[in-house]
Amino acid sequence: MLNISGLTEGVVLDHIQAGRSLDVYYHLGLDKRDSEVAIIKNAHSNKMGRKDIIKIDGPVDNLDLTILGYIDHNITVNIIKNSQIAEKRTLKLPKKITNVIQCRNPRCITSIEQELPHVFVLTDEKKEVYRCLYCEEKYEKH
Repeated sequence: MLNISGLTEGVVLDHIQAGRSLDVYYHLGLDKRDSEVAIIKNAHSNKMGRKDIIKIDGPVDNLDLTILGYIDHNITVNIIKNSQIAEKRTLKLPKKITNVIQCRNPRCITSIEQELPHVFVLTDEKKEVYRCLYCEEKYEKH
C-alpha cells in the first residue's frame, strides 16, 4: 500500500475522477506555486472504483477552489489545520468562470482581441450550460 505522509496545514482534494488529477493541478495553477504537491493516481476507492487524490502542503488562502466545481462538483475538499480536517467543503458549479474554456465562435471578440479573458456565465445549472459573456455562444459541459 502506498503511503504519503499527512499534512500539518493544507488541502486534500479527494474523489477526483480517475485520470483527471492533472487537469485539476493545472487549472488550480499548482504548477506555478512553491508548495509541495502529491498526486495519487488510480487509488482504490470503494465508492468510485478508482480515484485520484491531490495533497497540497502549506497555506491555501490564495488558492481559488471555485474552479473545482466546474471540473467536477463531486470532488471532496478537505481543509487541513493542525494535522486535522478543519473543514470539508462541498462544491457547486461556479456562476462565472474565466480562462477555463474558450469561445468557439469565430466572430466573438475574444477571437479578434486575443488578450481578452474568456469569460463564461452559468445559464442553466441543471444542464450545466455556460454562455460566453461577450457573444452568448453556448458551451455544454457534457
